[in-house]
Amino acid sequence: MIISVPCSTANIGPGFDTLGIALSITMDVEIGAATLPEADEWHSAVKAFRRAGGTGPLGASTKIPPGKGMGYSGAGKVAGYAAALIQAGRNLDEARDEVFALAAEAEGHPDNAAPSTYGGLTITAAGRVLLLPIPADLRVVVWVPDRETSTKASRGTLPKTISHADATYNIGMVAMLVGALATGDLEALASSCDDRLHQPFRLEAVPETAEAMVTAREAGALAAWLSGSGPCMACLVEPAKADQVATALPTVGGHTKILDIAPGAHILS
Repeated sequence: MIISVPCSTANIGPGFDTLGIALSITMDVEIGAATLPEADEWHSAVKAFRRAGGTGPLGASTKIPPGKGMGYSGAGKVAGYAAALIQAGRNLDEARDEVFALAAEAEGHPDNAAPSTYGGLTITAAGRVLLLPIPADLRVVVWVPDRETSTKASRGTLPKTISHADATYNIGMVAMLVGALATGDLEALASSCDDRLHQPFRLEAVPETAEAMVTAREAGALAAWLSGSGPCMACLVEPAKADQVATALPTVGGHTKILDIAPGAHILS
């Protein structure tokens, strides 16, 4: 049995630790490792599998780049916990909420665990998850720099306090972003990924990503943001402009992926 879990892009501009989108690169794990290569005990999926009582070998295969802000760790935890509960006789759909709760607790924040578990665009707050329908044909262009970043180190650059004005600004931007997607008002997305909580501080360490965000918007992207803690940049695009935006992004120092918005964890076979 192979369980397929999508990667994710999280934060989505002002939605710090709250918003996430599942993307169409997966981590696949197999109870028993009959067809997928057996993963070692240091693999994020295997660690989660063991914590939840999983026994025996676990096969794993993925093209999610680690250390890039595309939810590698979150996808691994979701995959491992799902595999353990399925091995214990649980149905994935019935156990989905438990898989999310375990992965979110282990990850320390829910914005990657939620889309990898449920798929699509997710909103997480106070332990709850809301799935937000968005225009189905939108695609996500991701620019992947050659360098990697550490989420822990990146969080260390963030201020410990913020002003009332900045908090109010971000509340307004999140409301605008969610409202634009829910209503299909794509023009309103243009400024809705502005943020004052994390992006300005994290982008200081990756100026090339900040430039890629500007380039993507100028080339026709609806909205662009720092993916997770970076260094990746992700942007929402209309299908007809996906190639145009991807072609405009730098080819030196990184590469580009055109991805679909993906379903959550599911069984392949």
